[in-house]
Amino acid sequence: MSDDIQTPSCSLPLTPEQHRVLREHGTERPGSSPLNDEKRMGVYYCAGCDAPLFDSDTKYESGSGWPSFFRPRDGMTETTVDKTHGMTRIEVHCAQCKGHLGHVFPDGPKPTGLRFCMNGVALRFEPS
Repeated sequence: MSDDIQTPSCSLPLTPEQHRVLREHGTERPGSSPLNDEKRMGVYYCAGCDAPLFDSDTKYESGSGWPSFFRPRDGMTETTVDKTHGMTRIEVHCAQCKGHLGHVFPDGPKPTGLRFCMNGVALRFEPS
């Protein structure tokens, strides 16, 4: 992880699990998020600061156990290299509050080929 990522300054009240994921770079258990089954049209917001991160038309079923998207909204996420747990991954953060959202992998569907594998607890869904 890059040294320039600071503790997120999330302004919204967080549950203990949201705090663990967003501020301490935790991961929720696979299959535990109700957002895995969310199929309605709408927008996914950062649970820490309410920044709009993903549109529902970019969500897909990856089989990973976490809500997955093939593209975030332009300029709404940032990435850093994560070398924890004996592997190298690309960590995804909210561009506004720097909260940890999850990781991005190069095994997603077209058109991007990316899988933004997000912790559901780090997101808030608002149906349209």
